[in-house]
Amino acid sequence: MIRQPAVADQFYDGNPTRLHYELGKLIGSAKEARSARAIVVPHAGYIYSGAVAGAAYAQVQVPETVVILGPSHTGVGVPAALMASGSWSMPMGKVPISEDLAATMLKLSDYLEDDTLAHTYEHSLEVQIPFLQYRQPNLSIVPVCLKNLSFSVCKEIGSVIAEAVRQSGKSVLLVASTDMSHYESQEQAQFKDRLAIDKILALDPQGLLETVTGNNISMCGVIPTTVTLLASLTLGAGSAELIRYATSGDVTGDYAQVVGYASFIIE
Repeated sequence: MIRQPAVADQFYDGNPTRLHYELGKLIGSAKEARSARAIVVPHAGYIYSGAVAGAAYAQVQVPETVVILGPSHTGVGVPAALMASGSWSMPMGKVPISEDLAATMLKLSDYLEDDTLAHTYEHSLEVQIPFLQYRQPNLSIVPVCLKNLSFSVCKEIGSVIAEAVRQSGKSVLLVASTDMSHYESQEQAQFKDRLAIDKILALDPQGLLETVTGNNISMCGVIPTTVTLLASLTLGAGSAELIRYATSGDVTGDYAQVVGYASFIIE
């Protein structure tokens, strides 16, 4: 299975030369990259959220193996869909699936299923790949697309990812793909997003899920972020840092209805 790009020329430039140039501007000059367990980054069109994502990608070492977790916007496929084999065709080159790591995750989990259909048109994982390719030319990925899951299922998947990473013996970065509040006023978005941001900074996955649910925060990737926090904690993470926060209003000038974007590094 070779997955074709679903949102090239929509969310990001489909021309490899122009895309590489755009990524260079979004990521900026190379900083002293640090080793991290995970990052949390937004997935809107690059014009809106690319600078917020780029600020985190600029500061982390991207190893050759990355597990990307994103929400399902299409509603297609199984609730916890892992693509276990093949590759993703992208403007800047083909990216293979890390099939050994994917197979271990499937073997260990009662909930993850091999399902390519869930990934065919989903943008939340795809938009992360050019950033990762820019930082790591020898990239391989395990893409995981998640629908609405209970905390207990999140916990199982988080512990499975951590155990699979341990068994692989590889350096693996986890990437959670999420936007924050959707279509709120700037003031309301900033207020609600701060509630969620504080739970991420506290490395409190259950608190994050309960806060987002209880306060009706339209954070589309709360499940991938919850799972990523759980896996990171199991792998020994001890801190989270907010790298950048912005809203679509900062780009468009329209503050009546904005989407919030935040990026974090978890170490």
